[in-house]
Amino acid sequence: MQAKRYCAAIFFCLLASFQPLMADQDRPNILWITSEDNGPELGCYGDGYADTPNIDALAKKSLRYKTCWSNAPVCAPARTTIISGMYATSLGGQHMRSGIKIPTQVKLYPQLLRESGYYTSNRSKTDYNFDGEGGGWNESGRNAHWRNRPNDETPFFSVFNLTVSHESKIRSRPHQWKHDPAAAPLPAYHPDTPEVRKDWAQYYDKVSEMDAQVGEILTELAADNLDDSTIVFYYGDHGSGMPRSKRWPFNSGLSVPLLLHIPERFLSLAPPEYEVGAESKRLTSFVDLAPTALNLAGATIPRNMQGKAFAGNQIEEPAKYIFGFRGRMDERIDMVRSCTDGRFVYMRHFYPERPYLKHVDYMFQTPTTRIWKQEFDAGNLNEAQAKFWKSKPVEELFDLRHDPDEVQNLAESEKHQVRLAEMRTAVKNWMLDTLDLGVLPEAEMHRLASKSSPRSYAINHESEMRRWIELSFKSLDGTLKSEDLIKLTRSADSVERFWAVRGLALSEFNTQDNVRLINAIRDPSPSVAIAACEGLLRTGNKAHIEMATLRLLELADVEEYGHFSAIAALNVIDMNVRLSQSHQEKLKQLPRSIKNPPPRIGKYVGKLLDHAVN
Repeated sequence: MQAKRYCAAIFFCLLASFQPLMADQDRPNILWITSEDNGPELGCYGDGYADTPNIDALAKKSLRYKTCWSNAPVCAPARTTIISGMYATSLGGQHMRSGIKIPTQVKLYPQLLRESGYYTSNRSKTDYNFDGEGGGWNESGRNAHWRNRPNDETPFFSVFNLTVSHESKIRSRPHQWKHDPAAAPLPAYHPDTPEVRKDWAQYYDKVSEMDAQVGEILTELAADNLDDSTIVFYYGDHGSGMPRSKRWPFNSGLSVPLLLHIPERFLSLAPPEYEVGAESKRLTSFVDLAPTALNLAGATIPRNMQGKAFAGNQIEEPAKYIFGFRGRMDERIDMVRSCTDGRFVYMRHFYPERPYLKHVDYMFQTPTTRIWKQEFDAGNLNEAQAKFWKSKPVEELFDLRHDPDEVQNLAESEKHQVRLAEMRTAVKNWMLDTLDLGVLPEAEMHRLASKSSPRSYAINHESEMRRWIELSFKSLDGTLKSEDLIKLTRSADSVERFWAVRGLALSEFNTQDNVRLINAIRDPSPSVAIAACEGLLRTGNKAHIEMATLRLLELADVEEYGHFSAIAALNVIDMNVRLSQSHQEKLKQLPRSIKNPPPRIGKYVGKLLDHAVN
């Protein structure tokens, strides 16, 4: 009897030792193939100019998502959203090239997958807006591959990021065009010039090269006999690298291709609408990718993740709207929020006085950007083309069905007022629900959250965050009277003062407003002072303009006020001040950086100084 019990004990111990292996064999491998700076300019999305046979073949055995947004129209904030499963705006990481702290309790999806038994590899880009970008991978680098996992039984999650379609490749010369520039489809907002046509044709050439690389990865998968055990995702990381796609949260900057292939063995994990070669109308965005990957792997989705799993055992109800955002792009500051229901796109501009397209050094290296600006300066553009070098309305609404290039603003149309109000409310509620840190000027965010992380600060100051978000809307809507704004400029709350001053700066001026702005240029918060200076520059009063200019030159001293304030001050100077020779001399004497700048932004003060004095 005792021997039988002993044998039984041995049996169950052996069984227990095999259970993880058996569980692993029943879990899918997951492969993500991502491509940089390309939207749905693919044959499988109906683009007749595109030449993408490998992706098109994958689409024939996959589910193709009609509407997927990258949430951010540029790589680092978009990747920050993907890897955290949270909108970068909730973490304070919405600005391009930044290094924010994240709460210690926030785990990134590679960490969670590793904890659940997956081997995670990333080839090779990280580019997250975190201070010290690790990512939590088993392996991340040029040689990372599923083949490096410890054994064939270990399930893998592997990312392959293809860079050949990146913005920088569009402008590399010499180039032998394979797509005919004369036949290139041009959006309504771009001028029809040889330079623009060549850039678009070269973009499609690079997308074709990327497509070939997708084919090579899928061939490797088949060679390893992993076809029937691997779920494959393919997606682009945001819109094309052409100007007014990348960096702008229009549909053109946020719309990306998304294909999902699930082998027959794992069809129980497929979404209900899954059919090979079919199209899903479910709205998806990058914030959904991490919870979906965890769901497919059978791992627990943390409560802090804000996306909705669209595949796996516990599929969540689809969202009515998906959202986009823009913060600082390299050296240029702006704040935009957008949303779509799949047909209409709503955009909210929090810096309407600034033009859509500003001089970003990296963007101006593309010939299309330079020629587009030259044609605008020469007065050679039509209304749709000239619009993007001018100031913006507070709100825009576009109908993608009738206006796919998003050039006809329907926000003033009486016919669309109900929809406009609904989408405005959707954006505001999303910002409230997610505690959107964009309402804090970047310098103020880092000052207020210096002892923790921006996300922790937002959670610990939820009531203030909600009040600031409401105020950011009211200050630009004209719903607050001048006397209300003036009262708020005396608040002990620096963020309240900032939005009150922004409201005054954009309103019709009177003597009392000017006096308040003059007082505010010495505000203890540099962000408030800069906003007040920007307002005084709009008064037309020469004495006020000179006063504001001299104060901005002080605030542009990076050694005295730090990088974030210096960048903000130089943005205002460059876009609003007609510099005298003495002003230029003062700019030339300003320091370009400090010894230990904040992560990833140390070069931007110098770029702004160079542009301002040239």
